Amino acid sequence: MSYEAVIGIETHVELKTRSKMFCGCSTEFGGEPNTHTCPVCLGLPGALPVPNRQAIDWIIEIGLALNSTIAEWSVFHRKNYFYADMPKNYQISQFDIPICTNGHLVVDVEGEQSRIGVTRVHMEEDTGKSTHMGGDGRIQSADYTLLDFNRAGVPLVEIVSEPDLRSPAQARAYVQELRDIVAALGVSDAKLEEGSMRFDANISLRPAGDDEFGVKVEVKNMNSFRSLERALTFEIERQTKALEAGDAVAQETRHWDEAAGVTHSMRSKEESSDYRYFTEPDLVPMEISAEWRDRIKAALPELPAQQRARYVEMGVDSVTATTLVDGGLGKLFEDAVAAGGSARTVSIWLTGEVTAYLRREEIEIGDTPLTGAALAELSGLVDAGEVSSSAAKPVLEGVLAGEGSPKEVAVARDLVQMKDTEALGAIVDSVLADHPDEAARLRDGDMKVVGYLMGQVMKASRGKADPKLANTMLRERA
Repeated sequence: MSYEAVIGIETHVELKTRSKMFCGCSTEFGGEPNTHTCPVCLGLPGALPVPNRQAIDWIIEIGLALNSTIAEWSVFHRKNYFYADMPKNYQISQFDIPICTNGHLVVDVEGEQSRIGVTRVHMEEDTGKSTHMGGDGRIQSADYTLLDFNRAGVPLVEIVSEPDLRSPAQARAYVQELRDIVAALGVSDAKLEEGSMRFDANISLRPAGDDEFGVKVEVKNMNSFRSLERALTFEIERQTKALEAGDAVAQETRHWDEAAGVTHSMRSKEESSDYRYFTEPDLVPMEISAEWRDRIKAALPELPAQQRARYVEMGVDSVTATTLVDGGLGKLFEDAVAAGGSARTVSIWLTGEVTAYLRREEIEIGDTPLTGAALAELSGLVDAGEVSSSAAKPVLEGVLAGEGSPKEVAVARDLVQMKDTEALGAIVDSVLADHPDEAARLRDGDMKVVGYLMGQVMKASRGKADPKLANTMLRERA
């Protein structure tokens, strides 16, 4: 029997407000454990929460970017559960009246577009951090656990998709698009490695063509796009084998083990009734006026899909445009084009040599001295014939390494294109002499050998020969 995957994603986004959701404690990442805490976020008796207005503005902004309906009024609830990283033993969240509902997001997988529904976008507070010491780092084998409440109470947005995703690749494209939108809005740094954007996936299988859902399994601990895709691929294989063997799939929460590439059972899956939700008695309902909503909507920046479409109109192919946006290279690209650089040439450099350099050095583009003006200058040097296309690569690498401007690097590395007819003529004559058979074929009108001979000239000149001048001289001197 053929099975179809049904996938939904719950995405948690930490907002980069200066203070926590319901108190004035700092949200700065990396502080000494338990130094960004107060009676409110520690849940001490008598401490009352006060909502963070900036956080509410930003969740409305996210909802609008996801084409959601913004509620005219909304309330907070208590989600009750006991766990060590929750000092209050409940989490202030939202249940039946979230701020944003009925949204959607369009994703592209290899040229095929799909509309993915967004059930809700709601506001809650983050938990603390548990570090399990000893064993393999998991609670089952730990000797003891250390608790850090610095993160407890940080504004957290939960974005819940409809179960509209059908493959791991589609799920990856969906969360990448979400990350791009969040980054474009500037409401979060969206750093997966720091936990400021996290994913939980719900996945079930059903016979292909059926409308009924299968038994849902939730997968946690996926801290990268690659992890999400790998975990879902594993779960599809695991559940398929179980169903084909006639075994039942248990409704449970499973932990993704990145090193082993497998999921492990954690606990049976909770339902909403297990959390005993009730309206938060210490917070009044929020009324979101049309004026409030429209003010935020009017200030929305250009979103990634619009940005990619504009780059395509500038002459960049769709794959390169996507890489520019996904890689956070859009501003540098636009600065370079505004300074006079060729859109197509600059985009190829950014998604090729520059991206490769960043990965090799394990740094961000902001850690380099590269500017849009430098890219435009290099583009101008190539267009003017002062630097060859092949020499542009080491020149760009020198700029990235902090060796100076493109012109300075080209001179220092002796990569300025050779236009001296006497010096270039000597190289051409030497190449023709070293390859008499090809020279004879060229004299007889066989133009197929020109490319080979040009390659020898460029090799002998270390890529500095002016291609047009060298080509002419080869024909004349053969």
